[in-house]
Order: sequence, then structure tokens, then C-alpha cells
Amino acid sequence: MAAVKPLTLRRVVGVSLLLGAVLLVVAAVAVGLGPVSISARAVGGCLLQAATGNTQHMSNDCRLIVLDLRLPRVLLALLVGAALSVAGAGFQALLRNPLADPYVLGVSSGAALGAILAMIVAPNAPLASMGAAFVGALVTVAAVYFLGRRGGQLDSYTLLLAGVISASFFSAVIMFLMTSLPGRDLRGITFWLMGDLSAPLPVRLGWLMLATWLTIGAIYTTSADLNLLSAGEREATHLGVNTGRVKLIVYLGGSLLTALAVSVSGAIGYIGLLVPHVMRMLFGSDYRLLIPASALGGAIALIVADSLARTVIAPTELPVGAMTAIVGAPVFIYLLRRKLG
Repeated sequence: MAAVKPLTLRRVVGVSLLLGAVLLVVAAVAVGLGPVSISARAVGGCLLQAATGNTQHMSNDCRLIVLDLRLPRVLLALLVGAALSVAGAGFQALLRNPLADPYVLGVSSGAALGAILAMIVAPNAPLASMGAAFVGALVTVAAVYFLGRRGGQLDSYTLLLAGVISASFFSAVIMFLMTSLPGRDLRGITFWLMGDLSAPLPVRLGWLMLATWLTIGAIYTTSADLNLLSAGEREATHLGVNTGRVKLIVYLGGSLLTALAVSVSGAIGYIGLLVPHVMRMLFGSDYRLLIPASALGGAIALIVADSLARTVIAPTELPVGAMTAIVGAPVFIYLLRRKLG
């Protein structure tokens, strides 16, 4: 068997730069796609004009289509994809289960329930939906964690079953709440629940970006400890890992990332399952590399999925959650069968 190369800072930086370059190309292409096609050269010129403040000679297509419509949506897809992927990688590490994912575990459904309750109770308080989504996600993580323990140890299949049951219960409560909404609001929330990146943001994109990357950074500080936790809590404790601190940071961080994503885009499934698994196959399971790779890979994946959702049957848009489920559900079945085998 060939020796596994030790992870170096050079490799982490190299892989991150490679994925970052792919992300830039994918984002530039995505900004140009739509009912009105815009060339990559025109997109680059438009972004350069905006960056330099030279807006006097900016065309209407550049101002209205690129800067006002498509660029914010692509940046939102970048943030949501990165958040869900890192949350999935963190949950997989702590639960020692490659099938763990905010959507599969019911965390996204719990966050969606909290956000919808806030929309009904306090419709004029935009930050209330984020706070309520965080509480819903955190309660769901705690419930699934305790329900998934058997004999003091986490059982993979009990954990998945607890997640499925939690998601079903929260979905039923959401359906009940939606029956009390007016028809106009009902249609909007139904589309949002399937994954929608076109809804108005409750906060400025800059604040959302800051919160997302700070939370990802907090989870990354535990990456070395997550490597040791993959062998088991007892072994990690003997090696000096403060498992309580690591659990607190990752569970809180994963719940916050899920809440941020769900509150602005609805429940988009399988990104947190598919992307960390692909990154693990490509670059290994060292979380010092897996976390940044998952963040960049999740951003790439969701931008591609959203671009397809906008263009496959244009001018009609598909929910982006439908596009991720088309790929993610078969992968989940494959991973489950391989784990059972």
C-alpha cells in the first residue's frame, strides 16, 4: 500500500487556490446565463467598471441585469452552498457518520419551522426569522443526537431514523401552519420551502457574508481535533482533546450555518451530504483540508445547480432544491447501501 502523504500548508493553500479559481470561472459563467445572455467579456467589463467606480458609461444591461439581479444571486448561492457544506462536514465528523447532513438529519426542517413561525408571529422583524431558525436548528440537533444514542454510544442507523422522523414531524407542522396563510403568502412560502434564491434577503448580503465566513472560521479552528474525534470520543479524550468544547463549537456553528442558509433560501437538500463526500474522495479526510475544500466545493455546486434551475426551462424557474435533490437522493441511496453492505 502506498504511503499517505502528510498534509502540508502548501497543499491546503494549493487545493484552496485551485477550487477558488474554479469558483471564479463558474460564478462568471453563471452571471452571464439567463433569458438575456451576456458574454463573459461583457460580464468582466461590467464588474471592472463597478469595482473602479466608473459607472458613468455603464450600460443598462450591466447595471440592471448583472449588478442588481444576477451577481447578488450568485453571491447568495456561494454563501448558502459553503454554509451547508461545512455544516454537513462538521456533523459528519462529530456523529462519525458519512450520511449526516443538515437536510437528512432534519436540521433544515427544524430551521424552516422556526423561520416560518417567526414570519407568522413577527412578519415585520426581519432578523426574527434568522434567530428563530437558529433555535429550531439547535433544538433539532440536540433531539436527534440524544435520540440516536443507544447504550451510551451513537448508533448510525438510529441516528438516521431519528433524523427522518424529526424531518417528517416538522414538515407536518409546517403544512399545518401553512393552511392558516393567505393564498398569496402560501404560494411564496411553498416555493421557498423547496429552495429559492430569489426571495428578498432579511439582512444585507455583506452582513450575511461576514456571519457565514466567521462561523466557518470558528469551525475550522477545531479541524485538528475533528481528525482525532473520528477515531472515537474516548480515544480523542485520551489524546488531550477537549471534546466538550469541540462539540459546542461545531454543533452551534453547524446550527448557525444551517439557520443562515435556510432563513434566506429555504430548505436546500443534499449539498451538505454530497459535497463533503466528493471532497473526501478527491483530497482525503483530513479536516484541515476538508473544511475549506467543502466550503469552496459547496459554493461551486450550488451556483451550478441554481444556474441549471434558472435556465433548463427558461423563462420559468425551477426550485434549486429540486436540482440538488435530483443528484443528491441517488447518492444518498448509494452511500446507504454501501454502508449497509
